[in-house]
Order: sequence, then structure tokens, then C-alpha cells
Amino acid sequence: MTQTTKQPAGPQGRRHASPSRIARASRRAAALQRPRILMALTLLMALTCAMMLDGYVRGEVFNDKRVRTDAAYDKVPEKILDAGPIFSSRNGTIDAESVPDKTIVLTFDDGPNPEYTAKVLKILRNNDVPGTFFLVGSMAARYPDLVQDMVDDGHEIGIHTFSHVDLSYQSYGRVQRELKQTQLAIAGAAGVTTTLFRAPYSAETDAIDNYSWPVYKKIAKLGYTSVFIDTDSDDWKQPGVDSIVRTATPKGTKGASVLFHDAGGNRDQTLAALPEYIKKMKAKGYTFTTVSGAQSMNRKQEQPTQGQGQGQGQGQGQGQAQSVGRGAAADTSTAPAANSAADEQSALHEASGSTLWLGRSLVAAVTVAEWTMPVLAVLLAVVGFAVMGRFALMLVLARRHYRQRNKRSFGWGPPVVRPVSVIVPAYNERECIANTVDSLAASTHPIEIIVVDDGSSDGTADIVEGLGHPNVRVVRQENAGKPAALNNGLGHARYDLVVMMDGDTVFEPDTVARLVQPFADPQVGAVAGNAKVGNRNTLIGAWQHIEYVMGFNLDRRMYDLLRCMPTIPGAIGAFRRDDVLAVGGMSEDTLAEDTDITIALHRAGRRVVYEEHARAWTEAPGSFRQLWSQRYRWSYGTMQALWKHRRSLVDSGPSGRFGRIGMPLVVLFQIVTPVFAPLIDVFTVYSMVFIDFRASLLAWLAVLGVQLVCAAYAFRLDGEKYRYLLMLPLQQLAYRQMMYLVLIHSCVTALTGGRLRWQKLKRTGEVGTPRATAGTGGGR
Repeated sequence: MTQTTKQPAGPQGRRHASPSRIARASRRAAALQRPRILMALTLLMALTCAMMLDGYVRGEVFNDKRVRTDAAYDKVPEKILDAGPIFSSRNGTIDAESVPDKTIVLTFDDGPNPEYTAKVLKILRNNDVPGTFFLVGSMAARYPDLVQDMVDDGHEIGIHTFSHVDLSYQSYGRVQRELKQTQLAIAGAAGVTTTLFRAPYSAETDAIDNYSWPVYKKIAKLGYTSVFIDTDSDDWKQPGVDSIVRTATPKGTKGASVLFHDAGGNRDQTLAALPEYIKKMKAKGYTFTTVSGAQSMNRKQEQPTQGQGQGQGQGQGQGQAQSVGRGAAADTSTAPAANSAADEQSALHEASGSTLWLGRSLVAAVTVAEWTMPVLAVLLAVVGFAVMGRFALMLVLARRHYRQRNKRSFGWGPPVVRPVSVIVPAYNERECIANTVDSLAASTHPIEIIVVDDGSSDGTADIVEGLGHPNVRVVRQENAGKPAALNNGLGHARYDLVVMMDGDTVFEPDTVARLVQPFADPQVGAVAGNAKVGNRNTLIGAWQHIEYVMGFNLDRRMYDLLRCMPTIPGAIGAFRRDDVLAVGGMSEDTLAEDTDITIALHRAGRRVVYEEHARAWTEAPGSFRQLWSQRYRWSYGTMQALWKHRRSLVDSGPSGRFGRIGMPLVVLFQIVTPVFAPLIDVFTVYSMVFIDFRASLLAWLAVLGVQLVCAAYAFRLDGEKYRYLLMLPLQQLAYRQMMYLVLIHSCVTALTGGRLRWQKLKRTGEVGTPRATAGTGGGR
């Protein structure tokens, strides 16, 4: 029997979008999808970059911990080994300078450090003593305020590389990057650049070897002054305060470049020793200055005829033109050749142009990464805990559900034997529709079959009519979408119980009979059946098979017991016709009409249950592109349905039960958790590559083991063959990532207010009438 309707007769006179509007919306949606995909990928990439940047500044990424020791030095000139400790480049040659007698250049390595550097600065400030801080660029980018305080207090700063690597192992390109990145960090933190440099793992000049000497020559050609030490306080050994003071004291009246540390470990002894050391050296008549201050004193001693006052005036004028001073004149009473504040900071130059803005961008990026990573870490810990809790809850409730429903004494009530209307919406289903209708015709339960042809152009309706089944009616309508087709079918249904299915799905002979038995309970308004993947012999089909089995045998059992089933799958669901009409029919407000109607029934006070023994076999998408389209529509439609029914959160009764139990569970485990799940994978890969491969791999295997246990239990409940679980590890590596990206894509679409058209999936018709075997799957 064939009926043709130009406009579907929806329940209660609902209007449907005209084809022209659908076409226009489809064109707009198609134009918007690519930018949204790029936006989703860009967001994920940005978070990955933040992680990499945070790891880089913390020394976890690309950190070379090799340190060269006991290398030969026969190629190093003796005048270099016996000179210093200051090496500057003039006219292409390296000149060595020493610290003037009775002069101390206090140098501090490895900072800045938030715990110790500020205390060192306070000690120097209280004692009116300048220092020279050789900064690790990554630390300067993380703590820019401390760098600014150093400059404001009149101290000098130098480069100690960005990541504290032994430069003798690095390429010239890496050496240049270490210098450039540190300059940018300093420029971004304090608005200055510096010409001072000290290599990590270097101390006195006799530590220069055949491998490091070429590096120092290249650095000198770049215009840097390399600074070594005469005296090492050995504070990094933590030998005690008295030992630090004694070791840092030069012999006789010799001047010295003295090494302390304001970072790199516990520096409590350094903090205790520093005031005593300053007091002791002042008592011996020593003057404290910076590296540039010592160089200035040397120049003044070389030009005695110019006079001290003239020399100071020239130095100050030059400092005001080229360098950054601390704004107050230094005390000139302690030595004949005392320096001005500008002299003591003459190695610092005001940053400008691209150096300044790139530096500020670097500091800003590091700041964002510093704040982002702890927040993400907390969120991921919460997500991880929630996921593990969900697995535990599903296992417990799934077992309870299975035991309840499979007891011999369990029953819904008197057997339901009255006829049922089966509605099959179909749009260009020529490959599948014959198998679908033939499977229904073999039903052991009395049914009428209503095939609603939604404007197909491939002869779908003609195929159905040609089958010649007496209990089949074909209703033709102009293309208006699946909800409209279902509403049209409801309008033509003769019986109070209706089963809705997809045009690519086949039922077993007893499926309808099993599906309608819960209606013996008058409180039940809808029943979800058990959808199974029929084309599971391909890789992508096997992955979906695993997903479906876990979805139906764990998730839906849990939701059933909690009485908050979020979705009746479009492939197999049964309803009381009057209940569907009472809530307005199948809505066109969302793309997930199955989720929408399910929530609407909950809010109307009807109970929605799961019948595990009513099985339907569906053809899953056969390509990644089709799968993306399908899941994108599902996830976006689910978000639409949840937003539409958001008032259930404050409702009372069954509606409030769904709003305060079902909706949070769906949001947490179908939206929030999957959105953050890619970051868990990124963190795992990051940890494997840069931190601890073995520990990270064991952690990943442990999580995989939990998932495998859950999947195996789901397969056991449904009597499925375990061999498909061999695909689970690969599913976690590839398939799951795609599903996460689909969800992120959907979230971006939702946040940007996008609309989405219906997508027609390509079918092959390979799923025929199934044999009587056990098995289940998850889908909608």
C-alpha cells in the first residue's frame, strides 16, 4: 500500500522547515565546518605548545644534561689559562682583565629563584653592595619581577644560557639560540640587554679545555664578555657558613671575582654567610663592584693623566648615553678609582624594537604556560579520578542490572501481545531497505510496517513496494528530514505501541516481541533496544563494535538502574504513541531527536528502560569521513538537547531526577571528560619522551588494563567473542583520538552558535538478516 503526502502531517500541527530553508542551512553549515575544525585543532595545538614551553623552561624538554670533565687543554693558549677572569673582545682579539686589588666582584649563578634571590637582593641592599647576577634564561622568563628588581637596585646581570647546558656539546646554532633566548628573556623582564656571559659548569680559567675554547672564541666574536672567577665560595657544597666565608676570601689584598649561588639547590647557608662575608671584606678595606665596575676601574688606572674627576665625568656621560644606571651616585670614598652607578651597569643596554617586543611576548607566553599547566594538571587529575570512578560504578551497576533482569522470576507483567506499528524513515536507502523490510516481515510479533520515504531519489519506495509484503505501507513525502518522517509515521500509525528504527537496520525475528514486553509496566513510556554492529569485520567496524558493546552493556545498564537513560537509539526504540504525541512528537529543534525525545519523556514523568535481549543489527559507517560526520552530528545534537532541557536541573519529580543525575553524568562523561582526554594522551606522550618513559608507559598500560577489564566484562554480559578485544589497544591509539577531536569540534560549533545539517551516510547493504547469535554494541 502506498500513500503520498507533499507535506508531512506532524503531530499537533507542528510546522517543519521547507526544503529551501534546509538547503540554505546546509550551504551555510558546509561553509562553516572547515574553520571550526581548524579552530578545534588550533586550540589543541595551543595547549600542546603551552605544555612544551612549560617543559622547556623547566628543563624537561630538549634538556642536555651532559657535562664534560677531564678534557685536554693543550690547544688553549697559556696566556688564557693563566689570565682572567674577565675576557672581552677588542678588535677581533680576546683581552684578559683581572679584578683590581682590594676589590670584590660578587657574582651569583643559576638564578633567579623565587625563594632565595629576593633574600640575596635584600642582603645586598642592606649592605649597599652591588652584585653581578648570571641568569638562566628560563628562570628569568619565569620570574621577571626579580630580574627587574636586580636592575632597579643597580646590580648587573649576565647570561648563563637559557637551559643551563654544557655548550661544549652543542652546535653553534644551539649556542646562538641559548644566547638569543636568554637575551629575549632579560629584555622582556627588565627592558635591557647585556654583554656579559658566563658558561654553565665553568669556574676558573684553567677549566677551559679544547672543546670549550672554540665556543668562547665564537662568543667573543658575537661581542660578549666572558666572565670567570678567581675565588669559589663552594657554597653549592653546603660546607657550613664559616667555611663559605673563609673559602671566598682572597689571599692578601688581591682582588677577586667571587662565585656564590642564589639558586640551584638549598641556599640557606649562602644567605647566612653572605652578610658575614661582606662585613669581613669591608673591614679589610675592600670595595665591592660589578664586572663592568671592575673594568671601568682598570681603564681609569690605565689613564691616570686624565684625572679621576674627568674620568668619572666621561664614564658617567657615556653611561647615561649607552647604559642603564641605578639613578644614584655610588659611594666614592672607599677607593681612589670608585665608579658611578652608570659605570657599574655599563654592560646593560636599553632593549628596543623587535628584541623588546619579542622578549615581552616570551615572558607573557611563559607566564601563560606557568598558569595553564597547574590548572590543567588539577583538571586532568579530577577527570582521571572521575573516569576511574565511572568505570567502577558501571561495573557494579551493570552486574546488578544483569542479575536483576536475568532472574527466572523477573518479569515486566502480563505478556504484551497486541499489534505494534513499526516506523522506518528512509532517505536514499536502496542498498539496505530490502533487508530491513524483509527482517521485519519475519517478525514473530504482529506488526504493521510503515516505511516513510523522505523524498528519496534512488527508488527506495519502489523497492519496498516491489517486495510485496502485505503488512507494509509506503508513505511518500517531500524531503524534510528524519524528525518530520517519524512524525509523519506517527500520524499514520494504527496502534498505540510504535517501534522506530533506521532504514539501514535489520531486526531478528523476536526483536519486536522482546522490545515491547516492558510496556506491561504502565509506568514505562519508552524502551531502548540493543544495537549491534553488523559490519564488524573491518578495522573501523571492529573499533565501533567494541564501543557499542561497552556502551550498551555498561552505560545503558547503569543509566537504566539510575532511571536517567539519556538516549533511546535511533536504530531500535519503542514508544507509547500517546506519550510521544503528548510531548510534541519528534522535535526538529535539535540534531539528536532521539536524545531530545528521551529527555522529554523523562520530564513528562515516564520511565525509560533498556531491554538487552531485543537486538538490532546496524551498518556502522565504513570510513573515517562518514564516521566523523555521524559522530559530529550525534555529539552536537546531544549538546543541543541538553541545553534545550536545561531547566530540568531545577525541576522536581522525575524531570528533576534526570536533571540532577542524568544530565550531570552525560555532561561529565560524554562532553567534559572526552574534551580533556586528548590532553591526558598528550601528557602521556610528553612524559614518555621527556620525563620517564618506563613509568609513563606503565601508567598508560594500567589505564588500558582497566579499560580492558571493563570491555571484557561487557563482552561477557552479552556473550560476544573476546577476539575483538585484540583491537582495543589500537582503538585507544587511533580511533579514540578521532572521537575526541569530533567532540572538540562539536564544542567549538556549539560555542560559536553554528548550525549543522543532516548528513546522509553512504551504505553498502552488507548487513543482512542476522543469525540468532548473542552480542551487543553501543551507539545511539
